[in-house]
Amino acid sequence: MAALITAPRLLSIGGGALAELPALLARLGLARPLVVTDPYIARCGILDRATALLDQAKIAFAVFSDTVSDPTTAVIDQGVAILRAGDFDCLVAVGGGSSIDTAKGMSVLFANGGRMRDWKVPNDIPTLGPPIVAIPTTAGTGSEVTRFTVVSDTETDEKMLVAGLACCPIAAIVDYELTLTMPLRLTADTGIDSLTHAIEAYVSRRANPYTDGLAKNAMGLIARHIRSACAAPDNRAAREAMMLGATTAGMAFSNASVALVHGMSRPIGAFFHVPHGLSNAMLLPEITAFSAPAALDRYADCARAMGIAPDGEGSQSAVARLLDELRALNDELQVPSPKAYGIDRARYDELLPVMAAQALASGSPQNNPRVPTRDEIIDLYRRVYD
Repeated sequence: MAALITAPRLLSIGGGALAELPALLARLGLARPLVVTDPYIARCGILDRATALLDQAKIAFAVFSDTVSDPTTAVIDQGVAILRAGDFDCLVAVGGGSSIDTAKGMSVLFANGGRMRDWKVPNDIPTLGPPIVAIPTTAGTGSEVTRFTVVSDTETDEKMLVAGLACCPIAAIVDYELTLTMPLRLTADTGIDSLTHAIEAYVSRRANPYTDGLAKNAMGLIARHIRSACAAPDNRAAREAMMLGATTAGMAFSNASVALVHGMSRPIGAFFHVPHGLSNAMLLPEITAFSAPAALDRYADCARAMGIAPDGEGSQSAVARLLDELRALNDELQVPSPKAYGIDRARYDELLPVMAAQALASGSPQNNPRVPTRDEIIDLYRRVYD
């Protein structure tokens, strides 16, 4: 079966790429952006760097800086009201995955109306909204190149997956220099998130030759540099590798899909307000151990791509090395379990049936090499807790 590939029209990649923002907008025929960002980016100097470029180019703009970690329908509604009140022809999202996902949600809702829940998977999005130029400031979600956005429903606490061409940015500026000030916890969590994207894209039932190469390349970049990026934040080579790995992994999973880790991660984030990358990291070793017997050779390829198993080693042994590495990485980067994070056990147990149902409803577990039952997901949640 042929693979249908979705990707941004333009990518500007490398140190200092932010300076290309005015020229990139001009190349696309865009002139009236609404800049979407978060309060931290608005006060740390990164937003000023971007808006100064727009000022110098005499490009009129406005700023919406009220995005939140893990975008909500309430925040997207606020942003859409600003879009409708102005004369904007595009969105420029500056920040981590939350800012970029918020801009995607705003574009979808502006063009299609209704509520965000009307456009969650598996519903199609009929109309393309204002184009998005994405400028990531974290090496993590890959949202700058994907056809997905994840939004928490303020009324129901459901973390909804919205997908389609309408969610793919028209362009992205991938400048690793914007990540040099990322703190250790954010570097670790977004880095493991990127690694999860690459692994799940490679083992997904929807993997294809195009995404396989991207995923293996991303795994190699991330596995070899994540510890250096965490230990030495100003290590420019490590930061560049992590940023490129995150974007490459985003291209891979956007066109092959994520799988069980992401399906189970979203309810943890929605109900207990755990950052997306961290909830993926909590789950990755245990879910990999559950899934690997169904795709032993593919997971062994992951170990080889990450440089932790030699090419000639058998699949069983290579997968054992992969599991050891994922557990060691979580230990070294101090990834907490849900229990250690402070999630109440009684509340966690109470929500297990709902979390399992939401995980299955997201569609991601159906792409896993081993498709779990509801009861198996509940058991995995219990095992991960401690």
